[in-house]
This record gives sequence, C-alpha cells and structure tokens, in this order.
Amino acid sequence: MDTEAELTRRGHSSPAQGEERPRSAFPGLRGMRGVGGLTWLRAGLLGVVCTVFLLLLSNFVVQPFLIPSRSMEPTLKVGDRVLVNKTAYRFGDRPKRGDVVVFDGTGSFVPEHAGAGGNAVGEALHGAASALGLAEPSDTDFVKRVVGVGGDDVVCCDAGGRIKVNGVPLDEPYLYPGDTPSKVPFRIAVPLGALWVMGDHRSQSRDSRDHLGEPGGGMVPVEKVIGRADWIGWPVTRWGGVGSGSTEGAAPGAGTGGGHG
Repeated sequence: MDTEAELTRRGHSSPAQGEERPRSAFPGLRGMRGVGGLTWLRAGLLGVVCTVFLLLLSNFVVQPFLIPSRSMEPTLKVGDRVLVNKTAYRFGDRPKRGDVVVFDGTGSFVPEHAGAGGNAVGEALHGAASALGLAEPSDTDFVKRVVGVGGDDVVCCDAGGRIKVNGVPLDEPYLYPGDTPSKVPFRIAVPLGALWVMGDHRSQSRDSRDHLGEPGGGMVPVEKVIGRADWIGWPVTRWGGVGSGSTEGAAPGAGTGGGHG
C-alpha cells in the first residue's frame, strides 16, 4: 500500500530529480514566443519580401518617380509621384511627340563622370529609396516632354511665337499659363535614334535648349529613356493619367519613332 501511494504521488508531481523537460532547438525564440516574437519575425520577413517584390516591380515594370522641380508644371507639380511605365517602349514601340518621358541624362544633360566617386553604400540606399518613390531621383534622371523625334525639323519660332515641327506650328495647351513656347531661338534637325525634349514650364525648365552648344547638342538618345510617365499616383487629390498632349496630327513628318534608322 505504501508503495502504491508513493507511486501515485510521484505520478502527479514534477519530474524526478535528474530528469529534464524537452528543450527548444531555438532557446532564444522560447522567450520571444510569449511576447509575440514569432509574430514580429513573420512581419519582418513579410516586409523584406514585399520590399524585394516592389524593387523588382520598380526595376522592370512600373517605377514611382518623385517630381523634384517646377519644370513640368502645370502637368506635374513638385511632390507628385508619377508612375513610370517601363514597358511602354520595350516591345518595339518608340517615344512619340507629346509623350512625357523619364530618361537618364548621362552624356546628354550631365557629363559622363557626374556623381562618380561617391559613397557606394549611400548611393545604393538612395537608389533603393528613389526606386520606391520615397526619395528624390538621381541627379542624372530627368522628366520632360518629347517635342521632336528622329528625323524631325524643330524650329523656334514662327511669327506667332509658336514652335514648328516639320513646318507645322504646334498647339501646346499643356504650357504653363503665361509662358511663351521659348525665348531661345533655335533650329534643330533631330538625328535618328534621338529626341528633342522640353519642359512644360518653359521659363523654369533646363531642357534640350540649354545644351545646344554641348556634345550631343541637347539630344537625348532613345536608349536612355527609362519609361513613359503615364499616371500620377500621389497625392490622391491628383490621381489620374498624365496624358500625352500628342502633336502627331499637327506635325506629320518622320513618323512616330526616334528609332535607329
């Protein structure tokens, strides 16, 4: 009887001396489990996955682009986040007159060596933030409107102060109120594979006109185009399409492309 009672008591007590409870293979997580550690871990992993997905989407399909200046007013305002369609010209199509494009100005608007020698880690972090629309774009990235494509003859200005493309005056309803099409006279033959670009706020825009005397003459190579600005994604009060403001009907000339001949 005493033996049975002792066995009964031991059956309901804690493990006998020398015995051990099962131990977690990850001792650090055992303490975290009680305070939501696994939940935070899952949230962190989900955040990393989402960030990687957004970076891939931004790199290959649609990239948010923060507008840093007034050069494209009233179409685009400072602080707008435009969504740049990177597939617009990927399958054989070419930039058209009137398209608003984002391009890498290295070699055309800025020297080839611009930005060289900076902090690599800082540049990588800024590049990632810029790709997500959280920081200003690179100093070599620009947003402008295509006025002339390869083969076009672009002249400023006619007797009415309008820019002419292939002899036809342009109607430019997108210009900033009060601005003239250009105070800088020019006559340009746009080479094949290149674009002549200008801002909508002509008095506040440094564009192809400002690089006439430099190598390349202000022309932007088509292969430097990152994509077409199709939508305004932020702020919500500005949601909507950017619009092309196309002048194809007004300037029938060398076609719609700037492609290599």
